Amino acid sequence: MKDRTMTATTANLSSAHHLRFADEMRATLRLAAPIAAAQIAQIGMGTTDTVLLGGLGRDALAAGGLGAMLFFTILSLLQGMVSAVSILVAHARGAGDESRIAPALRAGVLVATCAALPLMAVLSQAETILRAVHEPAALAAAVSPYERILLWGTLPAMWMAVQRAYLAAMDRPQLIMTVTVTALIMNGFLNYGLMHGAFGLPNMGYVGSAMASAITLWCQMGATAVGMGRILALKRFRLWGTVEWPLVRELLHLGWPIAITIGVETMLFFAGGLLMGIVGATALAAHQISLNVAALMFMVPLGIGQAANVRVGYHTGAGAHRAARRAALAAFTLGIMFAMVSASVMVGAPRRIALLFGLNLANPADAEVIALAARLLLIAAAFQLADGLQTIASGILRGLKDTRTPMILAAIGYWIFGFPTAWVLGLHFGFGAIGVWVGLAFSLVMAALMLVSRFWIMSGRAIAADAAKPLAAQI
Repeated sequence: MKDRTMTATTANLSSAHHLRFADEMRATLRLAAPIAAAQIAQIGMGTTDTVLLGGLGRDALAAGGLGAMLFFTILSLLQGMVSAVSILVAHARGAGDESRIAPALRAGVLVATCAALPLMAVLSQAETILRAVHEPAALAAAVSPYERILLWGTLPAMWMAVQRAYLAAMDRPQLIMTVTVTALIMNGFLNYGLMHGAFGLPNMGYVGSAMASAITLWCQMGATAVGMGRILALKRFRLWGTVEWPLVRELLHLGWPIAITIGVETMLFFAGGLLMGIVGATALAAHQISLNVAALMFMVPLGIGQAANVRVGYHTGAGAHRAARRAALAAFTLGIMFAMVSASVMVGAPRRIALLFGLNLANPADAEVIALAARLLLIAAAFQLADGLQTIASGILRGLKDTRTPMILAAIGYWIFGFPTAWVLGLHFGFGAIGVWVGLAFSLVMAALMLVSRFWIMSGRAIAADAAKPLAAQI
């Protein structure tokens, strides 16, 4: 009888575990899907800008493209720093301490504002900076007016990063998605109108793209703020109030390693582009095609990672370390499932994907690019799992308030293992573009192995420390 009772109890506990895991999968997916959709829409804005600038000619595309790249690359690093707002808010919610939520939001806005102002000052000197790094004088002069307009979008872009981190942690990602998709349409309308003088708008040429982006950023931020004000559950968390400086310091403590991590990854793929330039124009063009496809696919695991940050942070704040591990495993499972789908797409139709970029097979030079891009996409398919796992693991570790060690591990994976491999295989062993991409893939594999191992070790330690708790608290 006793054995039968114990068996029944074990079965019930096992059933509850599987039910909770399924619930965690659904909760993570519900949070990740709108975030990923918003990320894809944001990329769509950049694609729209590039396509419309290309319609004005090579010089406009060069000046506008370089100006936008300079702005958004630096901006993404600073936005990474304030994204730590989601960690603070998720932990506060998990701990049931709502008194820390509004101060965390205020800390984020303060840090975002303080970071935006120096960036605006730097961008106002774009021509001087570009000349200093030996860019052509004509290109530097053309970028300067573009940057002087676009820099006015810095403040709303930084504030919006805080809003997005806050809304994700408060389980309100649908607002982020709705506003971003609407902004994608608005950005396209303004870009075309201001660049060509259509729809009754002034004809500003290529700098019209900068004006369109700045206006869109302000409207995005404003619409998000209005939406937040209309959500009843968020009204009690007021932006205006006393600044709690310990929270500001904690935000900076958690945020700067995230910014550095984004920076070292961005620089890895930038350096990969430089290596491709050395290999040749065909390699560089194929690299851009394959990288654009991989970046688009990356938005889904990035969204899962951001959702995992919130879910793991929430459970960790509550002291429920087994639940935090379960949330992490749910995120990894979703990431693996998506990696299988994305890899299958790339393996199944690499040439068709490459052809979507407007190249002409009848042109021998374009045909070479398409053939090489198709081969690079097969490598991209092979590293889908590693790329997904490493970004999801980073999000999970942030949920554990672990940002410094992942920064170091990512830097090791990218620059100690990855880049030297890409350089040696691509240039010294003569494998060219294939060798460079094998090196990039190797960097992601090593980063994934180290970051997932880091999570497992930290999670195991936390669960071991909870061993003395009642059984119900451990399930």
